Amino acid sequence: MRNQTNQKQTRQYDIDWLRILLIGSVFLYHIGMIFNSWDWHIKNDVTYGSQSALWYVMTLLGCWRMPLLILISGAGTYFALGRRTSWQFLKERFKRLFIPLVVGIFGLVPIQVYLEKSAEYQSLAEFYLHMFDGVYPEGNFSWHHLWFIAYLFFIAVLISPFLKFLRSNRANAFYITLEHLAMRRMGANIFLVPIVASQLLLRPYFPENTHALLDDWAALAYYGLFFLSGFLLIKNRRLNDRLRELKYGYLTEAIVASGCLFLIPDSIESVLLSKAVLLVCEAVVAWSWALTALGFARQYLNCDNRFRRIANEAIYPFYLLHQPVIVMVAYEVVQWDLALGWKALTITLLAFIGTSLIYWFLVRPYQLTRLCFGMKPLERKTEVKFSSFAIYAHQKQAI
Repeated sequence: MRNQTNQKQTRQYDIDWLRILLIGSVFLYHIGMIFNSWDWHIKNDVTYGSQSALWYVMTLLGCWRMPLLILISGAGTYFALGRRTSWQFLKERFKRLFIPLVVGIFGLVPIQVYLEKSAEYQSLAEFYLHMFDGVYPEGNFSWHHLWFIAYLFFIAVLISPFLKFLRSNRANAFYITLEHLAMRRMGANIFLVPIVASQLLLRPYFPENTHALLDDWAALAYYGLFFLSGFLLIKNRRLNDRLRELKYGYLTEAIVASGCLFLIPDSIESVLLSKAVLLVCEAVVAWSWALTALGFARQYLNCDNRFRRIANEAIYPFYLLHQPVIVMVAYEVVQWDLALGWKALTITLLAFIGTSLIYWFLVRPYQLTRLCFGMKPLERKTEVKFSSFAIYAHQKQAI
């Protein structure tokens, strides 16, 4: 990862496309939560339990979609950082992350919790009076799917004091050493060492992903290391090209690791050993599928078009909006007398259309809502055109 001043900075469209596809996968994942056997806000009367096709798909998707999204967020943070000072960086992250987090906690999440507990309250207005009655799930206060935004902001606060060091010659020497290791065949797996170690050390003390930050240090270390990996890895074009060359190798690794995830841990009699093997398998699955996605995206998605530009701007507000819209739609549709497949299709279409319309007509056009949803302000272009007569008159007055 040599000094980036020697490398031309151009937009990496493959990263944009991956981000768009990943948010799409998050959207579909939350649709799936309505129909699998895991706890969620709204459930269909018929669900698919463990060992079903839906369970396998969602288990595998659950292993790598958020780690990869956070890895890409690390790369995005690198590009957003530019030459900003620590204060300028935090100010930018405050606008991009903290403001939408607060807006979402008070404007979006309560809708989800209210619908889940609608039997306890007569209206959403009444629920707001009890919003701070304890912490979800026993209570009402939560940030739900916005944990992702909260964790990114927390990570930004943590790294901000070290920005000067990250640009120093000592840091650059470390980048070069790491680049030499990662450029070797399957060498990017060097990043797995701290990721696996963090889980083996911390999971015995923090076994569950709570998404509550203060008691979620194993998950925070896991996601933080994926974030730093993206910060270090994706910015380097030589490594990106190397991932493209080795994409089938990492795909093979991902498939083998996925098979091990489903077959090996449950076959081990020792509970402690089984959990340790499961942690290793989950980390390898997440990392290898992430590298596979990066390699194939580099090969096939490093291109631009009008849809990418529209979707890339929309994808962050879409993430903020999608879950409450899904919950609102599902709250009604699960009660309909439809086959499960038709229910899933109906919820998917209505939730996608509803989220898109809210974004397009209520968020995108206005400066205030753009600020609330972490978007850049609209550019106001004022063109002043003088006719030849007006120019002539102005000159006469000057004379």
